[in-house]
Amino acid sequence: MSRWEHARSPRLALDRPVPADAPDLFAIHHDPSSWAHFPQGRHLSPARTEQMVADAQVQWDADGLGYWTARLDGDVVGWTGCGVPLEASWWNLAYRFATRTHGTGLGAEAGAVAIEAAHDVAPDRPVLAYLLEHNVGSRVTAERLGLRLVWRGPDTGNDDPDAVRLVYLDREPEDVLVAALADWGMDQAGLVG
Repeated sequence: MSRWEHARSPRLALDRPVPADAPDLFAIHHDPSSWAHFPQGRHLSPARTEQMVADAQVQWDADGLGYWTARLDGDVVGWTGCGVPLEASWWNLAYRFATRTHGTGLGAEAGAVAIEAAHDVAPDRPVLAYLLEHNVGSRVTAERLGLRLVWRGPDTGNDDPDAVRLVYLDREPEDVLVAALADWGMDQAGLVG
């Protein structure tokens, strides 16, 4: 197993986040246009971003992998990587980048490194991308990464009652994962065959 605190993609430096990253990450997570597909996720205070960075430290310490701060030419441009959600049995693949970089392929570039890292650190733990159906860019990124749609259904807890949640996975879902997803509000009837 490799150490993944500092990784590289062709254009990005991917580093375990530190508290000093929080102001730049807040700018990205506070930007309404970066949350156009899920407005309720927007960070309204720097404290929320500071907590996100602190939580990432806990994930890194517990799992040997977590989310990275992504830098392009030294500038913070995103938050990406694989982390294990609280009480979950899978890696959650995340990619949120500054809107000025959207459409440049940075999400797929960083996602490929994140999946490689997850497979290195805990190959038996599936990699899951959890996204909204109307976020076409995120769907395209998941598909470019070779993830397969395994679930489609209502997005429980979303402010938009018509929102549809999609789950992409790097492998066929096993019964244990299906049960865990059901506990997260995604019943088996929504699994895509």
